[in-house]
Amino acid sequence: MPRFDLPLAELETYSPTIAAPDDFDDFWAATLAESRAAGGAPVVVPVETPLTTIEAYDVTFPGFGGDPVKAWLLVPAGARHPLPAVVEFNGYGGGRGLPFERLGWASAGYAHLFMDTRGQGSMWGAGGETPDPHGTGPSSSGFMTRGIEDPADYYYRRVFTDAVRAVDAVRTLPQVDPARVAVAGGSQGGGIALAAAGLCDDLVAVLPDVPFLCHFERAVGLTDRDPYQEVVRYLSVHRGADERVFRTLSYFDGANLATRATAPALFSVALMDFTCPPSTVFAAFNRYGATDKAIEVYTHNDHEGGQAYQWQAQARFLRDRV
Repeated sequence: MPRFDLPLAELETYSPTIAAPDDFDDFWAATLAESRAAGGAPVVVPVETPLTTIEAYDVTFPGFGGDPVKAWLLVPAGARHPLPAVVEFNGYGGGRGLPFERLGWASAGYAHLFMDTRGQGSMWGAGGETPDPHGTGPSSSGFMTRGIEDPADYYYRRVFTDAVRAVDAVRTLPQVDPARVAVAGGSQGGGIALAAAGLCDDLVAVLPDVPFLCHFERAVGLTDRDPYQEVVRYLSVHRGADERVFRTLSYFDGANLATRATAPALFSVALMDFTCPPSTVFAAFNRYGATDKAIEVYTHNDHEGGQAYQWQAQARFLRDRV
């Protein structure tokens, strides 16, 4: 598979101007205030699993507009609380699955909250359980163009708010030290983690792995893979809607949200990634607001990136900051 994007030396300095709307910060402040005002507290129920070294809990917390969002909480059995926590977000189309599918963070001594992505969970994996009760106007298949006519209606407004409220929720749990919370995720989950980084205060670390949802306008014109192709298909039908569509997307661009982040961050990028092109990842990394940041580069990988090697790097990075 050939490399198709900029050479690494150019990627390392690639920091494009990506316009953020004048009301960007006000938009997000109002969105989060509205959802927090809806109130509610997480409901945490122990679940029985075959695991003997990890305790599992079914969590339901209030997300966007107070909508119930599901998650799994895993903690080391018998651990002394409170623990540092990792809030993790999932890849595109997947759900929270089963509670024993992701054991790494809890096995490493963390409280691990894995958030269900609303409306997703039926493309791969073991399923999701969080509906998205909000309708949208015309859209193409998938989630990328749902509500794309207006940022107030856009699908990822709800998802990003869910992510912030997941951090809010985990900080209230007795198993968790609220001053030691990190966010993580791969692909879509990496893009959601970047959103949380830009919208949450006082995170100890951010771990976006081959992040999606960055530098939309370049991605849409550079790769022929889904999910970015969902936007192409929409625009091929809704001719002349480019300006309106990319204005909506600018409120949700990981490269814009990254500029507002202050927590230490470890990114990853794969130079043969046709799903999340390298320049889109570097656009977010180079614009990331904290000086304590690093990026792992996988020179001969597609969207799978570093996989277990990246998790190991994340574990080391986080250990040094908690």
